[in-house]
Amino acid sequence: MTFGEQPAYLRVASDLREKIANGSLPPHTRLPSQARIREEYGVSDTVALEARKVLMAEGLVEGRSGSGTYVRERPVPRRIARSGNRPGAGASPFRQEQTADGVRGTWESRSEQEGASPEIAERLGIETGDRVMRTRYIFREAGEPMMLSTSWEPLAITGRTPVMLPEEGPLGGCGVVERMAAIDVVVDNVVEQVGARPGLAEELLALGGVPGHVVMVIGRTYYASGRAVETADVVVPADRYRIAYHLPVR
Repeated sequence: MTFGEQPAYLRVASDLREKIANGSLPPHTRLPSQARIREEYGVSDTVALEARKVLMAEGLVEGRSGSGTYVRERPVPRRIARSGNRPGAGASPFRQEQTADGVRGTWESRSEQEGASPEIAERLGIETGDRVMRTRYIFREAGEPMMLSTSWEPLAITGRTPVMLPEEGPLGGCGVVERMAAIDVVVDNVVEQVGARPGLAEELLALGGVPGHVVMVIGRTYYASGRAVETADVVVPADRYRIAYHLPVR
């Protein structure tokens, strides 16, 4: 294979992708069968199958049991805004992050104590097995699942305090900064790292995706004088949302 030349299955996938993009294969249209791809492009069954796998992994098509493979309807990506500016006290972190006018979200959460895994212990600067409060969230916009989040807070900081449970008590749902301030812990820094990966089966089930869909993962950690007081993984469907950062210029 010469420099710049694509494998046959990628060339076939590229042509089919273009047909999907230009409307030659509109949403809900059945993708040409493996035999049809083989005949039309003069390729082997293996190449035809691999081309279909590429489109499925990209989320452009979906298999329907006993029916075939169909072009998926592509949603128009919506924005999830994140900002370094803090809105007024009392707003939930979810509402704070949704800065677009008229956006109203709901969420469900569940908190449990557990021992910190090696990864979470490293992120929080504690020992593996130290007790943390893990809280899992599912966020919805107009009833549609849009975002998952799992947070961990060291019980060495919040244990036996009014803010031990993030979504309960007088400051339930107010966000990390305000809750920590209530126990005299001043959050002065937050670090976020954004990455992408294939969604886990349970994540895609909760978010309404299909196997192979890519999710964006925001790894966020809040610090107070260099000490991590909360870390979280925020999971967002990459085909439905874009992360927009609004950062102040100093």
